[in-house]
Formats: sequence, structure tokens, C-alpha cells
Amino acid sequence: MIKVLVVDDSAIVRSVLTREISAAPDMEVVGSAPDPFVAREMIARFHPDVITLDLEMPRMDGITFLTKIMEHHPIPVIIVSSLAPKNSEMALTAIECGAVDVVAKPGLAYSVDQVVPDLLAKIRAAAQIPRSKLQMKSEAPKVRSALTVTTNKIIAIGASTGGTRALEMILPLLPKNSPGVMITQHMPAGFTRSFADRLNTLCEVDVKEAVSGDAVVPGRVLIAPGNFHMVLKRDGARYIADVITGEQVYHQRPSVEVLFHSVARNAGKNSIGVILTGMGADGAIGLKAMRDAGALTVAQDKDSSVVWGMPGEAVKVDAVDLILPLMDIFPTILRR
Repeated sequence: MIKVLVVDDSAIVRSVLTREISAAPDMEVVGSAPDPFVAREMIARFHPDVITLDLEMPRMDGITFLTKIMEHHPIPVIIVSSLAPKNSEMALTAIECGAVDVVAKPGLAYSVDQVVPDLLAKIRAAAQIPRSKLQMKSEAPKVRSALTVTTNKIIAIGASTGGTRALEMILPLLPKNSPGVMITQHMPAGFTRSFADRLNTLCEVDVKEAVSGDAVVPGRVLIAPGNFHMVLKRDGARYIADVITGEQVYHQRPSVEVLFHSVARNAGKNSIGVILTGMGADGAIGLKAMRDAGALTVAQDKDSSVVWGMPGEAVKVDAVDLILPLMDIFPTILRR
């Protein structure tokens, strides 16, 4: 049984989350706290396996509380945040401080039925993360693998739990003339633009949230917008991104499967597929399609992954050419 502590200053949100989480047969809400001071007492008393945490609370803000948790008593924390731009920025800061994932708070933008399945899946994944992997993001080495010749290859990347921190560590390693990159990171709508903007300040390449018609060119990284799929298309000799609606795939929108299958169809051997840390199986079959089409395919290894779900599933279906530690992925594929 997974023991969950709900921390939120809204009594309504606490009630809704407590009811929905408790309805899961493998979970128990051991307490709900209106602020970090009450939460601190409940942590000492109930020893929860996972905490859901709001960021805007009285007496102590969520970031400060999260930092104290990670310093003194690391526990997997999932941020439950509204979609306001300020909150999306705070959620990304929380992930840098050790939170494992973020979900949208139920309300006007997302209904309870939309939020709960994602939240429960993330609680299950978080409960299995070793405490040794719950730490603040270390600084990535600022060593870039220079390319002497710009290529027209496409690098397609899929990630979920732990992926935001992983991407913040490896994308700054890309040189200005790296191949065009397309990324599907599981993240709610409203957070992906802030995430892309933050990455853009860290990287030599241009990073942006994708819109339909964006050219996929050397030196550019496109992030799939939350709640939309992103696919690769061809326009004559050009590669372009298309942002589309559609059904969820593996309970996800954006889905890594959708991206990888489109890259397999339209780029084939001119592409490289990379699957990073994440829960579930999204992307495994799509990566196999890329490999079958002649692409080089890479999976993050288990030791450097926060959750070895997606990479592990890709390995199981024989979709992977190389299994590499996170920080070796870009240097290896750029050399090739």
C-alpha cells in the first residue's frame, strides 16, 4: 500500500485529492495538511511514501518546504499546480529542487476526471524511485561536442518522469549547429512554454514550444506543447513540425509514440531516436519503428534514470541500438 500525504491550502482540493487517491486500491491517504508546518508533523508521524504538494501556501511557500524535505528527509514529491504562468515557473523550479513530477490542479482548466488518472500513475511511479535519486539537479558540465559539418538528421527525444531535469542537463551540451531536435516530454498544458523558455536561456541552440509549420533545422529544438501531439512532416525537401489534437496514446497527449512513428515514416535512416527516463511504455513501439526504418536508437540506462519504465520497455521490444548513461548520450550520437 502506497502511503500518500496531501499538502494544499485549499480545503476543497485536499478533499478532492484525498477522495480520489483513497479510491485507488493500492493507495492510502495518511493525512492532508493545509500548510508545511502541519505537513512536517504528519511526515514525522506517518512516514508517507509520496507527497503531493501545492506551491502557494501560507506561513511557508512550497519551494522552501520542498528544499527542507530534500535536505533533511528525502521523499518523492509531486507538484500539484494551477496553470498560471507564475505557477508553471515555480513548478519548474520545484523540479530543479528535487520534485519528481508535476500535474495540473483540478479546476477550470482540467476536470477531476482528466487529472486523477495521471496523478495516480505518477504516484505509483514516484513510490518506486530510490531515495538516493531524490536530490537537487547538479550542474551539467559545459562541454559541447562540436560538429565540423552540419547534418540534416533529426533527433527525436521522448521523456516522462525525471525528463525535465534530464533535458536541462543534456541540452546545454548541444553545439549551435547540432541537428534539429524534436522533444515530447510528458507535461501538462501551460507548463511546456515555460519549460521551453527556461531551456532557451541555458542552451546555445534555439529552444521553443512548437507550433505547426515550424521548420526542423540545425540549431533548433522544438518542445511538444502540453495537451497536443507533435509530429514530423515533409514539405518538399524540408522537415516541418505539425501540432495536432487526437486521442491520448498510452494515456498521454503529447505522446512519444506519435512523434516517433512520424519520424520513422518521414525521416527514416536520417533520424536518431532517444528515449529517456519515464514511467510506462510510451515510445517503445515507436522507437522500434524508427530502428526498423534505419534510425540509430538510444535508451538512457537504468542507473541514470529516475524511472526506467519507458527505456526499459524499449529494450524489451528490441528497439534499442545503444544503452547509455544520460551524460554520454549526446557526445556519443554527435560523434556518429
